[in-house]
Amino acid sequence: MRLYLINPSNPLVSIINIEESRWNRFRVWKPLNLMVLAGLTSPEWEITIIDENLGVPDYSTMVRPDLVGITAFTSQANRAYEIAAHFRNLGVPVVMGGIHATMCLDEVMARVDSVVTGEAESFWPQVLEDARKNNIKPLYEGGIADINNIPPARHDLLPPAYAFGAIQTSRGCPLNCSFCSVTAFNGSLYRHRPIEDVVREFQLIREKLVLVVDDNLIGTRSDHIARAKELFRAMVKANIQKEWVTQATINFADDEELLMLAVKAGCRGVFIGFESPTPEGLMEIGKKFNLLKGRDFRASVQRIQHHDILVAGSFIIGLDVDEPGIGARIAEVASQYGLDSLNVLFLTPLPGTCLWDQMKLENGIALDSFPEDWRYYTLTYPVARSKHLTLDGIIHEMLTCSRNFYSLWGILRRECSNLWNRRQPLINIVTNLSYRSNIRVDCKAYAKFSQQHGHRFI
Repeated sequence: MRLYLINPSNPLVSIINIEESRWNRFRVWKPLNLMVLAGLTSPEWEITIIDENLGVPDYSTMVRPDLVGITAFTSQANRAYEIAAHFRNLGVPVVMGGIHATMCLDEVMARVDSVVTGEAESFWPQVLEDARKNNIKPLYEGGIADINNIPPARHDLLPPAYAFGAIQTSRGCPLNCSFCSVTAFNGSLYRHRPIEDVVREFQLIREKLVLVVDDNLIGTRSDHIARAKELFRAMVKANIQKEWVTQATINFADDEELLMLAVKAGCRGVFIGFESPTPEGLMEIGKKFNLLKGRDFRASVQRIQHHDILVAGSFIIGLDVDEPGIGARIAEVASQYGLDSLNVLFLTPLPGTCLWDQMKLENGIALDSFPEDWRYYTLTYPVARSKHLTLDGIIHEMLTCSRNFYSLWGILRRECSNLWNRRQPLINIVTNLSYRSNIRVDCKAYAKFSQQHGHRFI
């Protein structure tokens, strides 16, 4: 039996287009969810994982499979439907899962043979058994999976074309920010895999650099922090010899022992969601956690960096409180915080989020011709109307922010600081140059987007 597991591409996402910039190789992540499903697949299936971010193959020249599995974020939905149509025309059953299939169930069920909602691990063996018997069901409701007994992902099934390996140690987020669908998909309960399983899988990864894909590696409570420390101690003891980056909330800076153990375990960078430079903006999106304790963000960032860990920050443009000048303001605040890199996204109402429900109710979604418009839901295109910014205005704010923060002088200043402090200067310069190189690409894409869709934002 032959199985294709496919991660669709979206050509509108410039950061995954390696041909546009060689630096983008450092910003393309492995489709870990497909690798996990491959680890759950019995030996009778011959598995091929296809990541279209590395290039779209000519499926017509490939051996006909017995089953095709497709995963998709919302922005990948259109391409997923194209792939599904191709194989269904050949008589090959297609099953689709992932967050878009879960949140837009009716739309997806009309275009594939079977849908797995939620976390697929619980039902994947049953899907394969039903497919083997030519009796695949139209719907498998996965829900929240037990991640205590999940075997290691199949890290051997992808080519050595990635800068980073990938691993997940925990799932779930209790913060439930209005723009984020993690809680709706993975639940609010912070769940973690057995530490011995995580360490064992780390040792299977070929790449020296690893992305820990957890939405919040260290959690938010004292018992979560204790678990993170235990994991780091085990990684140190096992001498895994990997360098890794991860995502966490700003409380990563609050525990000196946690930071010391993290860096000993190989942590070289952390991605933190700051989201807005103002308390009003944080309240609007429900990011109340960042408002606790009257935090000094610059001091928190410096405590992390003191341990030679790079800090990347995320902000959002397009909140109701955002007015002209917000782009320059975000760049200024990011520099004041001392961030090593900055990732700014447009406020995007994704299906399944509180923001989606709110904007649907208020007629705030400008690009609402579905499924065609899903391709713009990348977080890097404006798809919703802004209270104080026109379409051209919000694009101007985004480009101003990128140009200000990623000016040659800004990059040089940050690189000199990292060289002086011996804080991952190579990773930092690669990241900064990658972002800077995409500004020109973004300018062209936004000009075309505004010309085609400007009338829909009025």
